[in-house]
This record gives sequence, structure tokens and C-alpha cells, in this order.
Amino acid sequence: MIYESFSESDTGNIATKLGKDARSDQVYSLVGDLGVGKTVFTQGFARGLGVTEVVNSPTFTIVQEYTTGSLPLYHFDAYRIGDPLEMYDVGYEDYIYNGGVCLIEWGNLIEDILPEDVIKVTITKDLDKGFDYRRIEVESGESE
Repeated sequence: MIYESFSESDTGNIATKLGKDARSDQVYSLVGDLGVGKTVFTQGFARGLGVTEVVNSPTFTIVQEYTTGSLPLYHFDAYRIGDPLEMYDVGYEDYIYNGGVCLIEWGNLIEDILPEDVIKVTITKDLDKGFDYRRIEVESGESE
């Protein structure tokens, strides 16, 4: 599925709709350049789950837990991970099989350890369509 966003608000609203449809044990890999809107996407997704806490990028803590929504949300940032196996040091497996939803910013950096059914969200810019334009492609990892 491909979505077009022309503002941060659009990106958040697209993600909110996806968050409302989220199911337990889903893992989302968020891929895109710096500043493309991965955290904005996560904030909208959290709203869709009903999360009431402030959602920030967990760049230095690797993972943030939000438990006020309809499902627990585990928000990872793999940007500073040097080796995918470092994710196990923060309890990665415990999170992805814990009945919540995992959103992993920079998931492409740890592809080798992501579940086969990971949902890949790729956010890209196209300056020809405007400074705030984003193309958001959501690829389901589920076998049809």
C-alpha cells in the first residue's frame, strides 16, 4: 500500500489509521533517511493505539515502552546499533514476542534478526512534489 503525505500532520494521520488496525505481536520496520519522519510516524501510530504518553525517539536508550494504549507499544531506534546482535542485549526477543507492537526505526540496520512477517514501512522524500512531501510505502510481511 502506498500513501502520499504533504505535511507532518498527513504523516501522523496515516500512521494513526495504521495504529488503530494494529494487532499484538506485529513488528514494523521503519526505513528512511534522517529527518524523513520516522518519529512523526511513530507518534501518529501511538495515537492510533490510544497511547497517552509523550512519544520521543529512543536514540540513546534504544527502546521506549508505552503501555497506556490498547496494546503495549515498544519503540526501538537501531541507528546506533553497531551489530544487530546488540539488540539482544536490550531484550529484543522479549519485546517482539510479548503481545505488544514493535516499531523499529532504522529496521534496515538489523534486517537479519527481524521476523519473517515484519511489516516494512519505507518513507521517502520527493522534492519535486514539495519540501514536505513524503511517500509512505507499507509492505506486509504476511504470506498471502
